[in-house]
Amino acid sequence: MSSFTGIALKLASVVLFVVMSALIKATTEDVPTGQAMFFRSFFALPVILGWLMWRHDLRTGLRTSRPMGHVWRGLIGVCGMGFGFSSLAYLPLPDVTAIGFAAPLMTVIFAALILGERLRVYRMSAVLLGLVGVVVILAPRLSISSGGAMESSAQIGVILVLASAMFRALAQIHIRRLAQTEQTAAIVFYFSMTTTLLSLLTLPFGWTMPDAGAIAMLICAGLIGGVAQIFITSAYRFADAAVIAPFDYASILFAMIIGYVFFADVPTPQMLLGSAIVILSGLLIIWRERALGLKRGKARPTLTPQG
Repeated sequence: MSSFTGIALKLASVVLFVVMSALIKATTEDVPTGQAMFFRSFFALPVILGWLMWRHDLRTGLRTSRPMGHVWRGLIGVCGMGFGFSSLAYLPLPDVTAIGFAAPLMTVIFAALILGERLRVYRMSAVLLGLVGVVVILAPRLSISSGGAMESSAQIGVILVLASAMFRALAQIHIRRLAQTEQTAAIVFYFSMTTTLLSLLTLPFGWTMPDAGAIAMLICAGLIGGVAQIFITSAYRFADAAVIAPFDYASILFAMIIGYVFFADVPTPQMLLGSAIVILSGLLIIWRERALGLKRGKARPTLTPQG
């Protein structure tokens, strides 16, 4: 029963994160990225604080012995979030979601380079397979054409989402180090707080006064992001990471549905094929780690494809 609860919470968090991304995408024409990041982070804070108070964990949960570690995590994470939000203005939601799964593949490589983790042949083969899937998705976007504005715009989007994936992968590496001494609640809270403060630095650079509809969507994005973070954190209390990690890939399906219904984004055959390859590679890595009895570490509950 507990595993079912964990899976349900994981799926709920996946849906909410996709909805959050859709809300951000709907405001990209009127609201600059820095302003969207502020709303996303600031309005997640009361949700997270309320959750900690409900758990009677406010004082102990926010205790930290590594404040600068959280600052660095925030700097890396804000780059990942910023590039990711910016890419939503250039690419369909399903494409951003699918290409974003390059982040876990990059994490495997960075873990070997930075943390000295052993890069087994099986795992490396799965990573290479996943990168092939990403290339399949990207190929139509990177093809040389007549130089029309649409193709150029898509190429900018590809660069942004890949940059986002790289910084999210680096953030995962940093979180693994933080999790050796810090609680999950502290990592989640201080990231939102740091991102809120850093995003304020973009205030002089084009912040606007959105209409009521855009403000409502941005506030909802922040609240939903906070709830989604709580759900994904709670999910790992009810089920092992190896059980619920594969459900991350359900976000591609939900992104396709939301993208089609609200943005008229029709998935291309290349996008579907590439997504299937990326999902297969991710599942192979998860299966192999479970077979080898590898632990995923304390940091995983704070990680998502979105941030």
